[in-house]
Amino acid sequence: MHLPHVHRRNAALLPAAAGFGALLLVFGLFHSQNLFQGLWTLLSHEDVLITDYVALCGIGPAFVNAGLVTLIAVGIFYLVGETPNGSTLVTISLMAGFSLFGKNILNIWPILFGTALYALWRREPFSKYVNVAMLGTSLAPMVSFMGCDVSPWLGAVVGLLIGFLIAPVSEYAFRIQNGMNLYSTGFACGLVAMIFVPIFKALGLNPASHLIWSAGNNLTFGIFLAAVCVALIVAGLIPNPRTTLLGYWRLLQSSGRAPSDYLRVFGHGPVLVNMGVNGLFAMVYILVTGGDLNGPTLGGIFTIMGFSAYGKHLRNIAPVMIGVLLGSTFLHVSASHESLQLASLFGTALAPFSGVFGWPFGVVAGLIHSAVVLQAGLPLEGMNLYNNGFSAGLVALVLYPVITSLFRHRRPTLQDEDLFEIYENDTPQSQELLAAHTHDGMEDPL
Repeated sequence: MHLPHVHRRNAALLPAAAGFGALLLVFGLFHSQNLFQGLWTLLSHEDVLITDYVALCGIGPAFVNAGLVTLIAVGIFYLVGETPNGSTLVTISLMAGFSLFGKNILNIWPILFGTALYALWRREPFSKYVNVAMLGTSLAPMVSFMGCDVSPWLGAVVGLLIGFLIAPVSEYAFRIQNGMNLYSTGFACGLVAMIFVPIFKALGLNPASHLIWSAGNNLTFGIFLAAVCVALIVAGLIPNPRTTLLGYWRLLQSSGRAPSDYLRVFGHGPVLVNMGVNGLFAMVYILVTGGDLNGPTLGGIFTIMGFSAYGKHLRNIAPVMIGVLLGSTFLHVSASHESLQLASLFGTALAPFSGVFGWPFGVVAGLIHSAVVLQAGLPLEGMNLYNNGFSAGLVALVLYPVITSLFRHRRPTLQDEDLFEIYENDTPQSQELLAAHTHDGMEDPL
């Protein structure tokens, strides 16, 4: 299989990501009213799930914060000398998306510094942990909660401790999920939150989730998002539409099982088209089911677009979203309910079930996830922004062994893109996943 030259082809990734951050910033400035007052409200408010910054302080401050956080992420990647790849795009998209409802330019720093301290303790470069450091900011609401309710200094200490712990926990979480939950760090963050939240309560603190949710901006955000998605598709098709579409067709045949770095295997053209198509599909789903385009749902759509470079495509996310939609009928909860809107978007973490085992299993995974996600986050009290990643991890841990046990002929095999990622990186996580795949493909001697 011919593979593109990674370093040269992806050299424009970070400048392009910086351009996207600048776009969010400009969009926010264009809609800014009482910008500084809004930013102060944003930074000084507890932001546990679900805190829609658009509802809390307005479109302008929310998007200015998102743009600044995105530019901070890009700047850190530049400073550590990160070689851009699909996971880089995923991380930047999550930093951008979740900075519309939970991450801000203040509460992310203690966690980032905590992971830097872990790298220093291990005597390893921070570049090895930069992705997990940024993804670990899923627990930034803990920093804000402690900072606002107790002491800013204690909030910083809690953030440092979280950042120090998240790297080893994340490595373990990746191993046990067999590549079937694309949000493995979200599961790791959920495990860490399961320890911290009871400690908070034992100390007499009262963390509690709440709902701040905006509506009425579908037209404004729809035009903005559609323009971004169309621009991505056009950029992907230039200068050779036929080659790009052929690459996109091959991408659609992939399983999406982690690790699946589409940027390394298929190049930027098919990936940009994939991002645009997936973004439009997710937006249409929200609008058709009567949902709202706001901070949290835009964050979910940005996440899908980011993972379009690392495991998601239309064929493996659609069955999961259909499963969540079916769940809304069985659970007597409307598809437009806030939690199920987010579940339909973030539940696509289970897309590998569609790609590996077939679309019916993707529907089943989405159906189960729609029920689990409504309960799994209750003990976490909104402290883990990647609540759907935690729920998806629980579903993957149960569903994967059941499927492989009952349907032997559906045991997964490695895809070309998975093999390339494993041999290219040669990390302990990749080698263990390779061993797991090899075992799955062997005839059971019993």
